[in-house]
Amino acid sequence: MSALAPTMQAFFTDRLVRQRHASPETVAAYRDALRLLVSFASQRVGKQPSQLDFADLDAPLVPDFLDHLEHERKNGVRTRNARLAAVHSLFRYAALRHPEHVAVIQRVLAIPPKRFDRALISFLTRAEVDAVLASPDVTTWTGRRDQALILLAIQTGLRASELTRITRADLQLGTGPYVNCRGKGRKERITPLTTGTVATLRAWLLERGGDPSEPLFPTRTGRPLSRDAIEHRLVKYVGIAAQSCPSLKSKRISAHVLRHTAAMQLLHAGVDTSVIALWLGHEHVETTQIYLHADMSLKERALARTKPPTTRPGRFRPSDSLVAFLENL
Repeated sequence: MSALAPTMQAFFTDRLVRQRHASPETVAAYRDALRLLVSFASQRVGKQPSQLDFADLDAPLVPDFLDHLEHERKNGVRTRNARLAAVHSLFRYAALRHPEHVAVIQRVLAIPPKRFDRALISFLTRAEVDAVLASPDVTTWTGRRDQALILLAIQTGLRASELTRITRADLQLGTGPYVNCRGKGRKERITPLTTGTVATLRAWLLERGGDPSEPLFPTRTGRPLSRDAIEHRLVKYVGIAAQSCPSLKSKRISAHVLRHTAAMQLLHAGVDTSVIALWLGHEHVETTQIYLHADMSLKERALARTKPPTTRPGRFRPSDSLVAFLENL
């Protein structure tokens, strides 16, 4: 067995799990990235994955792997960069254990992420929010569950992964109502709830019943809803809502768009971006600036408060013959 295989195993068991206490989602993302890399390298160099060495994963091979992700697997640039980040993390760990491979490792670590165009975020208007919330059939158990879930997502801005992990015990609907969740990077945060959301969730809790440790939004069998299930249900309701709200037909709505919608509602209410960053659980306040760029109404109000320039249109005409001569040279 080469040095690569035990190093990769130790990277997961020692670095990610023991030292960094990485979340299951992080471990799974790194696992998928490195599994794809090992499979690609195995086919390229003609070795079994357990026989690969660091010299096989050299600087020419890794960019070819990244191109393979983009062009053959049709991954986007963000996914490509995420896979590269996993490779970089492995090689930084390997640099401490195998200085004899430092030349190869340094060349791989020097591979930069790919730049990409940042599109404006998509979010729902008030009319679109009302149409989506009216779409679930509240005469059914699943319809009442889904309406409560969508309302909570739009009001709090919770990620889909956070919604799937919420239990009944995470809700506090008494004085000062809030929902508690553990978000990205194992950060725990508390988000307040509005009176309308509290009323809907209180009715759902009475119907839901069960143990406090059970998921707030379960399947029929009592298991937590998956992210795919949430996305599937949302697509269904957006299709229904588009019949009464045609603007939804031109939008691609996902659970993350509901998170953007929550942020834009706070921004329109005059909430400072630093507070919105805390609300959403952003690591850096700069991440929240994307909502300022997406809000045309804020820009229009800023323009209305500015004084238009008083310059007259037309070309510059020198008033002196010498200046005119110099301008014409």
